Amino acid sequence: MKSINEIKSIAKSTIELEGQSILKLLDFIDDDFGKIVQEILSSKGRLIVTGIGKSANIAQKLVSTFNSTGQPSIFMHAADALHGDLGNIQSEDIVVCISKSGSTSEIKTLIPLLKDMGNSIIAITGNSESYLYQQSNWTILSKVDKEACPNNLAPTTSTTAQLVIGDALAVSLLECRNFSDLDFAKFHPGGALAKKLFLKVDDLCSDNSMPGVLPNETIKNVIVEISNKRLGATAVIENNQLLGVITDGDIRRMLENEGSDWSTLKAKDIMCDKPKTIQWNELAAKALTIMEDNNISQLIVCKGDSYHGIVHIHDILKEGIL
Repeated sequence: MKSINEIKSIAKSTIELEGQSILKLLDFIDDDFGKIVQEILSSKGRLIVTGIGKSANIAQKLVSTFNSTGQPSIFMHAADALHGDLGNIQSEDIVVCISKSGSTSEIKTLIPLLKDMGNSIIAITGNSESYLYQQSNWTILSKVDKEACPNNLAPTTSTTAQLVIGDALAVSLLECRNFSDLDFAKFHPGGALAKKLFLKVDDLCSDNSMPGVLPNETIKNVIVEISNKRLGATAVIENNQLLGVITDGDIRRMLENEGSDWSTLKAKDIMCDKPKTIQWNELAAKALTIMEDNNISQLIVCKGDSYHGIVHIHDILKEGIL
């Protein structure tokens, strides 16, 4: 078994080799790359991304990236295309074919069929002498000097290069479309980003109880209200108008004050009369920012001038908004 230092050396050499190969791809980003992006942008069809072997795995990943950044795409395995999946392709679709060698039997069979159907073909290949390169409408080289595999056999550096070229296409397309974070969130409604951009304070506090006491309430009743509603605080209200807030921290500080007779105190005597608040229709992410900036765990929610509830930091963290 190799030593830890030997294993670390192998890992670092792999990263270094692949990193150097990726930087060499800059030489292949030419005017044709820009024209390819323009061709895709002007197309009324989809991108059909295909490949064989490990290149097919890269194609699947790129389809996910394209779709999530506003470019409608479909993955088609090159082998399956020859057994019925060609029916997925429409006349206005552009086919992106990924292959290191560009000369596998499946690719050689597929390309003439695509050309007969009238679809434009974009090749991402590491071989400028290959059948794929010569027969495609557009070409992007993903050539690498060698694989990270010591036998120069296992697809490693070459598949990384294919992925990087595909990412360069995806990012170019999204920037040309002025694809914003709001657009991204629309395609990821279940993700943390979407929640940051769309989840409102009311979505969180509407499930919570609304702890509230009158200004002349006894301290005992204040403690009971905070305990029963389980939000660590209660609003002090009158005619549903917010007067202040009392937190469990306020209660602890009151009890720690040896000079006070808390049995005679009322809610109004220990409340904070300038509590931090947020409107019900504000983003939950903004509530989190206010809590973090003020080192507090609860935030009073108002609807206009009326008390509407309390949102707790745990409500926000539970939604994955960090």
